[in-house]
Amino acid sequence: MKKAPLTSRSPRGAAAAQQPPPPPSGVHATSVPPAAGGLAAATAQAARPPGRLRRLFARHPGPLWALLGAFLAFAMMLVALKVQPGQRRITQDDIDTAVRESLEKEPLPSAAAKAYETILPSVVRVIGLMEEDDTGEDKPEQRAMERSLGTGVVIVDNGTILTNLHVVWGAKKVRVRFANGHMSDAQIVGAQPEDDLAVLKASSLPDDLEAATMRSTSDLRTGDHVMAVGHPFGIGPSASYGVVSGLKREFRSPEGERTLTNLIQFDAAANPGNSGGPLVTMDGHVVGIVTAILNPNEQRTWVGIGFAVPIENAAKAAGMPPF
Repeated sequence: MKKAPLTSRSPRGAAAAQQPPPPPSGVHATSVPPAAGGLAAATAQAARPPGRLRRLFARHPGPLWALLGAFLAFAMMLVALKVQPGQRRITQDDIDTAVRESLEKEPLPSAAAKAYETILPSVVRVIGLMEEDDTGEDKPEQRAMERSLGTGVVIVDNGTILTNLHVVWGAKKVRVRFANGHMSDAQIVGAQPEDDLAVLKASSLPDDLEAATMRSTSDLRTGDHVMAVGHPFGIGPSASYGVVSGLKREFRSPEGERTLTNLIQFDAAANPGNSGGPLVTMDGHVVGIVTAILNPNEQRTWVGIGFAVPIENAAKAAGMPPF
């Protein structure tokens, strides 16, 4: 007798599967008792591979292979996500790049520009008048020798101003012009000739007067950036930028009248008219009062060496406690 197949690719596979299994070798199918035939069928069924899954693949091979492919792709994606490194950490280079790009779009003002803006409201123009009726305004008929021009800095908001003694020495009248244009008479209320310093008190004040912040020179070092602010040749206010060139310097006036000691040497440009103006650090704090320039040719022009009186000396001249 022909044996029935275990699986069939025919649509009739289900009917074929319902046929009884072939008898064991050496036994005729008709000679097996019913009970024995059921046991043999169960044994043969257990020995066969899962027929349901195989028949399912036989009936729908295309969709099942597609489903299997999708499952494998999903599994591979999960594996890839699992082994993929986490989000990249932000490094200092990333921060520097972002800051650089931001500054390129909107650059910040320089330290010197910020220092100038800080000190400007406290800087005044000082005019020593040789005649009582002189108003201090520029007049074509006036000669330069008829008055002296210099700079001062407000150190107390009640109108107390520091300047150089040589700016106002011998003047019949002193006037000051504040940063906002306000003009006022001023009186000399103190002097310290050994440091070429004078203290002025303005008679009237602008509403928004600001006093400068003074800073000790104890931590000032050669090479520190500084700025001289004043009215060179009556032009200004003007700013010049440089560094501290040395400390504890001495300067003897061209006339040989006196020698100034313990000076700050700097290389920010200074000319006649800068005298009495503030020497400031990059935070806008006053560390000295510009006093003199050195020119071996004894000319009153800048050659690269300027001197300032330390603010400690200047504060003493104003009767303020030392730093």
